[in-house]
Parts: sequence; C-alpha cells; structure tokens
Amino acid sequence: MSDKEGGASEGGLNVTLTLRLLMHGKEVGSIIGKKGETVKKMREESGARINISEGSSPERIVTITGPTEGIFKAFSMIAEKFEEDITAAMTNSTVTSHPPVTLRLVFPGSQCGSLIGKGGSKIKEIRETTGAQVQVAGDMLPESTERAVTISGTPQAITQCVRHICSVILESPPKGATIPYRPKTMPGAGHPVFQQQQQQQHASQAFTIQGQYAFPHQDEWMPLSPQVLRSWRYPTTLLAA
Repeated sequence: MSDKEGGASEGGLNVTLTLRLLMHGKEVGSIIGKKGETVKKMREESGARINISEGSSPERIVTITGPTEGIFKAFSMIAEKFEEDITAAMTNSTVTSHPPVTLRLVFPGSQCGSLIGKGGSKIKEIRETTGAQVQVAGDMLPESTERAVTISGTPQAITQCVRHICSVILESPPKGATIPYRPKTMPGAGHPVFQQQQQQQHASQAFTIQGQYAFPHQDEWMPLSPQVLRSWRYPTTLLAA
C-alpha cells in the first residue's frame, strides 16, 4: 500500500509509504514495551508513524507510515527487537538452532502478482538478493482482498527484503478497491476466565519455534470448551505459500 508524494525516484526519496503488518498479541507487546517506551523510541528514531489496531483479537494490525527511509528504519528496529526476544528465550534452551525472525505483511491481492513475477522470477530474485525467505499466501485473508506476505531471516536480510518489496509495489499500484483485512475479536475475549487462560498461555508458551510467534497449538487451549475452540479457528494456513 503506498501513497506517492512527488516523483518516485529510484531510491524512493520522494515517496511516503504505508505498510501493514499482521502480528499476534505477544509480538505487539514486545514492540510496545514497558509503558510504551519501546514503540516510542521506534517512532522517534525512525520518524515513521507506528499505529497498532485496537481490540481483543489474537491478531493485530500494525500500520507503519512515513518516508521510505523511515519505513526501513522502523522495520529494522522491529526485526532487531524480535531477534533480541528470540535470543533471550533461548538463553536456557537446549535447542541449538537459532530460528529466524519472521514478519508478516499484508498487501492488496492485486499487487501480489507483481511481487511473485512471471513464473516466480521476481520473488526468486528477492530471495537470492537479500537472503531472506519470502512466501506469498495463495488465498486472500478472511473477508478482505489482501494477502499475507511472510518474510523470514536476519534483521538485515528482512530490511533489505522490505526495500525490494517496496520498490515492486510502487511500480504496481493496487487495482480496484481494496477491502482491508481486519482481525476478528475472539468470542468471550473480555471474560475473566478467558483472560486468565490467556495469561497462563502467555506465561508458559515462550516461543513456538516453528514460524516464530505462531498460533498456540489447539491442545494448549483445551481447558476451554470445544465449541468455543471451533469458533476461534483462523485459517493460519493462508500465511504459508
């Protein structure tokens, strides 16, 4: 998603962008920090506006708006914060492999074809150039015309990958109206029993190594009723290529 202000030069110096990330509550809490200190620092140092959607959904939308260099700085700071979280979580772990940082962006589906390229040529080029893994969802996110794009790698690789993606989307504006993805609120999210379960979940889960910050496995939620669990199922498979 982008808004051009002036000409879009090769370096994107005259362009203001708006990018949207899809995060789970634990990720959001990490970038907000104690008393909002972390996100405040990110805003001040990057010069980008960072807004987080309200609500009690397990997913939140984080919107980053600003000049291109501000956007890249904000992404770099977010990726580095998640890297710190992974390192801290593995301090007393017996796992030897260090999982990559993972960010999920959402883009209008009409722009994703350009991002993939003919026969997958563009996305292959981005992977090889940046060293990051990039996956574009095959289907739209629920009740929207947006698709998820998942980026994994080192903070440096992720920032370079975002640069390449921004270049592509600036050259390929979305076609037609875009229906943005809005995460749904969990049924019963405000109920004290749910809040207690959620606190216990967050306290014990730490990091799900596969796909960093992935949804809790269903068996971890089983103290709640199967009927409620069925109503909460989100199509997380959309986030895979």
